[in-house]
Amino acid sequence: QVRLVESGGGLVQPGGSMRLSCAASGFTFSSYAMSWYRQAPGKERDMVAVISSGGTTNYADSVKGRFTISRDNRKNTVALQMNSLKPEDTAVYYCSVWLRGMRYWGEGTLVIVSS
Repeated sequence: QVRLVESGGGLVQPGGSMRLSCAASGFTFSSYAMSWYRQAPGKERDMVAVISSGGTTNYADSVKGRFTISRDNRKNTVALQMNSLKPEDTAVYYCSVWLRGMRYWGEGTLVIVSS
């Protein structure tokens, strides 16, 4: 079964950094694009970053230049390095994969950017 488990969230001050990680299992990880999404209270869940199976990356404009997505196909993990964090980055962050006609989600990890 497909499993996505996020870790690394918590409380961080504005301007700080945080690294999220997602451990994937139940599918051939190296063959699929992996994504990070986030959802703030009362808002839609939106894409933050995507990395293709070949390592090509794409970012939402709101995080471009501050966030970096990466993957380790040997460890079946995808990471999101978040720098220069802003209060508006506060959200539950989800790891996701589009696989066999449907999108799979982790349970999410909460990131709070506040002083």
